[in-house]
This record gives sequence, structure tokens and C-alpha cells, in this order.
Amino acid sequence: MQESSAMITYLEATVIGAVQGVTELFPISSLGHSVLIAAWVGGDWRKLLVQNDSGAGNPYLAFVVALHVATAVALLGYYWRDWCSILSGFVTSLRTRQLDTVPQRLAWLIVIASTPVAILGPLLVHLLHALFEGPIDAAIFLTLNGVVLVIGEGLRRRNEPTLAEYGRRFALTAASHPARQTDRRLAALGARDAVGIGFAQAGALLTGFSRAGLTMVGGLWRGLEHTHAAKFAFLLATPAILGAGIVEIPELFGPETDGIRGPVLVGAIVSGTSSWLAVRYLERHFQTRTLLPFATYSLVVGLLSIIHFS
Repeated sequence: MQESSAMITYLEATVIGAVQGVTELFPISSLGHSVLIAAWVGGDWRKLLVQNDSGAGNPYLAFVVALHVATAVALLGYYWRDWCSILSGFVTSLRTRQLDTVPQRLAWLIVIASTPVAILGPLLVHLLHALFEGPIDAAIFLTLNGVVLVIGEGLRRRNEPTLAEYGRRFALTAASHPARQTDRRLAALGARDAVGIGFAQAGALLTGFSRAGLTMVGGLWRGLEHTHAAKFAFLLATPAILGAGIVEIPELFGPETDGIRGPVLVGAIVSGTSSWLAVRYLERHFQTRTLLPFATYSLVVGLLSIIHFS
């Protein structure tokens, strides 16, 4: 049997942790890149995608779980003020049975939009594990991810909203409950909007599709601007990533991770740090720019990978 301690080195953990932290929030697929990087580099890196002879599980999958938890923690830290407000709104809405404020509406929009992933995640988990051994599958989905981002930009131009339209949909109590403009725009979404965005996020359960990218496309489809769609994508990703990570955490303490917990810890720290930097960059990027640069990247890298691994 192959020793698990040889499966992941500190160099591999650092590189893949940095890439995962960035690509989890950039709309270019973190899981797809985790597969493709190991496959492209080859050699000792390629064995990261192969289960050991005992069938006990893939140490690389447990490693990726740790990276995702680190990203979720970074998002919680970055948006901690927003989450305090949202959680407070959720509690007060249960007590008053009303949705009068921005935090209350945001809380329930996140709950509604998270439902598709919560339902479909357990059903698709085995498919997700299978795709971890197929770089060609990840490359195909990465290419499709680029196509979807291009479509999202088309939907954005067709559904371009105005602030007046959002204001008519939801009478915000601005005087007694001040909120940032971005939050007002998000709170103007309806339950049907949240369901649509939630199903868009669920598409990222397939390796190669970007969670942030599909969620943003869902937001653009429902009429949000780029900066608002990005923030809602990051808020919505936090419970999804953290929930999935918590469910898989026991894998970090199984026999397949014996001897690699040092690299796992280093990778998680690097992943969390790069996630923090990524969200800071993307908030500025989407104030004036679009998804098209990420669409171009996904199409080019995806097509090159298809050609290479075919």
C-alpha cells in the first residue's frame, strides 16, 4: 500500500492552497483547477488524483475539504459585520414574524437561495467524487463555465435594472433602518429570484463549474448589477462551503490523512489568506468591469486542457 505521507508535500499544499483560495471566489472553478493542476503537472502530482489501493478514500479529497473550510472562514471574517446584521435580522424576523428591514429580508433570501444546494448536494456527492479522477471531465465543464459566463453577460444587458424599479418592488424603511446601497438592492429581490439564483449555484456541484460564477450569472439574470451579484454570491457561498466542509471534516481525521496533516494545515492557511485577498480584489473589479475576462480564461484553459488530455 502506498504511504499517505507521500501523497501531499508542503510545496504541493502551498501551491494548490493558493490556487484554490483564489479560484473558489474568482468565477473560474476551484474544484476544476484542483483537478487540472495536478493532471497538468503530472509526475508525483498526478498521484493526488488516484485513490490508494485499500480503497479507504482519497487523501487529496480530504485535503480539498480543509481548503474549502478555510475559504469559508475567510469569507465569514471578511463579511462579519454583514453576517452579524443578517443573523440579527433572522432572529428578529422569527420573533416578530415580519420582513420589514433589509437584514430580515437578506436573511430569508439567503435561506431560500441555499435550499437547492442543501437538497441536491447529498444527491450529487458521489458524482462529484467520481469527477475527481477525470481531468477531461473537469476541462469540459471549465469550457462550459466560460460559455455560461458569456451567456450571463447577455442576460445582464437584457435585464438591466434601474434603482426605481427595485424601489417599487420593495418599500425599504430607510429612515429607521439605514443600510448600504448594495444591501438595499439585494433586499429588493423576491423569493422567486432567490430560488433561481439558488439553482444556479447548485450547478457548481459539478466539477469545473464555478460556484461564484454561476451564482453571479443567476443574479445578473434576475436583474442585479455586477457588484451586487458578486456580493450576494459571496454571502451565499459562505454557508454552502462551510456546511459541505463540516459534513466532510471527519475525513480529515481518518487514516488516509495520517502523516499529511502538516501540509493540510499549511494549505488551509494559504487558502484562507488568498481567499481574503481575492474577495477584496473582486469587489473592486466588479464596480467597473464584467465577467468577460473570466469567461475568456475559462474557454482558453478549458479547450487547451481538452486537447491535451484527449
